[in-house]
Amino acid sequence: MDTPENIRFAESHEWITIGTDPATVGISDHAQSELGEVVYVELPEVGKMVDAQDPVAVIESVKAASDVYAPVGGEIVAVNDSVAENTSLINSSPYDKGWLFKIKPSNSSDFDSLLDAEAYQEVID
Repeated sequence: MDTPENIRFAESHEWITIGTDPATVGISDHAQSELGEVVYVELPEVGKMVDAQDPVAVIESVKAASDVYAPVGGEIVAVNDSVAENTSLINSSPYDKGWLFKIKPSNSSDFDSLLDAEAYQEVID
């Protein structure tokens, strides 16, 4: 699995950038692969306050609908309208153009429970 060094993963298959403010969130390459062709995405509202592990978005594929959870708590400060218009970006570019939302973290300790790429790979193997 080829992943950027500055991201961490939740066991529920979301990724989040570290060392950036706001942090960017999306779903992992593994998750998009398991979902199959994404056909619809419901993004959170900008300004919404969320806690870590709150469901904040929904991704529907030809196989299933899945909740997307906030890897950390904070305020949603931006959403990627491009993925709502072109859902294939989630499949083709999950770590770049297929990001879902940006969050201003409210508690840096939320990052402590997230996995680096190596630990995430062990979870999905």
